[in-house]
Amino acid sequence: MSEPPYWDEATAYLSRRDAVMAGLIVRYPERLRRQGDSFRTLVRTIVGQQISIKAADRVWGRLEALLGTVTPTALLAQDEAGMRQAGLSRSKVRYLCQLAHYYLDRDITDAYWQGRPLTDIRRELLQLTGIGPWTVEMFAIFHLHEPDVFSPGDIGLQKAVGRLYFEKPLLPRDELAAFSRRWQPFRTVAAWYLWRHLDPEPVCY
Repeated sequence: MSEPPYWDEATAYLSRRDAVMAGLIVRYPERLRRQGDSFRTLVRTIVGQQISIKAADRVWGRLEALLGTVTPTALLAQDEAGMRQAGLSRSKVRYLCQLAHYYLDRDITDAYWQGRPLTDIRRELLQLTGIGPWTVEMFAIFHLHEPDVFSPGDIGLQKAVGRLYFEKPLLPRDELAAFSRRWQPFRTVAAWYLWRHLDPEPVCY
């Protein structure tokens, strides 16, 4: 499970510029680590769309137990009923099957995504049904380890910044997008610590 090569530089930079972030960095010694291959990350991200982290973890656990190994072939070998019993909606089953076909038809491996501009990857993924900006942002953060990705539409980030910096229950998306500029060029790292503040275990996709 690899970690981003820029982590030490990023935490030093953020600590110098933001006292709240400095406190989070001291409090949480863990780091962002890649949890698996690109297909697994995309599947887990789709599973997590529009549900809480706890609910997503439950569904993911059931799906992983059902599939054994999360691969395009293993996913397509399951019927819809089995995946629905794992907790997936009918639409998410369809999204995952389409993603599996996309990987198999193009013989995609992790190398397919490496070294490409994020703008190109974003454009390609957004053409797939069921993948929107949030899913692309999670893929860029958790698998590609792009250093400066932020997701202002993420409810967790809205909550964390609202509570830590503004004493509000959450910060509106537009305000969060503007506020996040203070963490450039390491917004990925800032986002990870903000999520870590909210959850008892590090968020992973």
